[in-house]
Amino acid sequence: MWNHPALFAAVLALMPVAAMAQDFDAILDEAARLEALEVVIVAQDGDIVAERGYGDHSPDDPTNIKSASKTVVSALVGMAIDKGVLEGVDQKVAALLPDDLPENADPRLADINVGHLLSMQAGLAPTSGPNYGRWVVSSNWVRSALAQPFETDPGGRMLYSTGSTHLLSAILTREGGESSLALARDWFAPVDDFAIAGWERDPQGIYLGGNQMAMSPRSLLAFGEVYRNGGLAPDGTRVISEDWIEQSWIERTQSRFTGDGYGYGWFLRDIAGADVRYAWGYGGQMLYIVPELALSVVMTSDENSPSAANGHRDALHALTGEIIEAVRQKDAAS
Repeated sequence: MWNHPALFAAVLALMPVAAMAQDFDAILDEAARLEALEVVIVAQDGDIVAERGYGDHSPDDPTNIKSASKTVVSALVGMAIDKGVLEGVDQKVAALLPDDLPENADPRLADINVGHLLSMQAGLAPTSGPNYGRWVVSSNWVRSALAQPFETDPGGRMLYSTGSTHLLSAILTREGGESSLALARDWFAPVDDFAIAGWERDPQGIYLGGNQMAMSPRSLLAFGEVYRNGGLAPDGTRVISEDWIEQSWIERTQSRFTGDGYGYGWFLRDIAGADVRYAWGYGGQMLYIVPELALSVVMTSDENSPSAANGHRDALHALTGEIIEAVRQKDAAS
């Protein structure tokens, strides 16, 4: 019965705090019952306190982090603003991508700004979910994303769309003078363990903002640690401004599917009584940051298996809650 993620999550939610006092090894032993789970890494104060690869999976092996890459693209936008490559989140998208605007464009297209793309509030019909396949077979993904009909005005409700993040990648490429991958490697150079092993490109050669990015779980942890550490690399080099991190973690809208808040590329949720910021990719590619506990958790899962409707994502949230409780127990005892 433990192979059912929803049941696993429900049982964890009912476990008394005393049962949560088990050590990390025991927690990760239990997590093995989640068949899709591949790797878990737990770090506190920058030190890895537990990690596990299930089956033949390793924390060092690259995996497709799917939509968790949207959070990486959000970081690149913030870094571009910090460096003066972009003016700020109020900069208009139409002025940044003038050659890709559709003919007879809806006037509302001129109102979309960079911040709307970051918070999934552009108002354009999503290119994710059932529309994703049709979008990626188009001859020009940027133009196709900009040509989607409006479902709401810019700044309205959240419409989760990989096309929005891909527009950000196109903007970074145009304004930065290099590919998004080259910019990421340059700007994250002070973070030794950060590496993008592979990244799909569109027909024009623009790296896909928001999907099909390969990183190892350990590299995803290194990325998360920059945010957890206030924008600093392990050697103290400033990588991302504290202001950008603060702006990214402000709730600007909510997911209509989960009710979780959403900032600039980050979901926001209470887990086990803690304010958690997390990146989420299809299948269960997760990066959790719990600032109050100096805690970062990475989980990767089978990229071909869904994680929402089948309860796997909720099971990962529950597993994170168990880790949070164990950290609290450890901190109370020290």
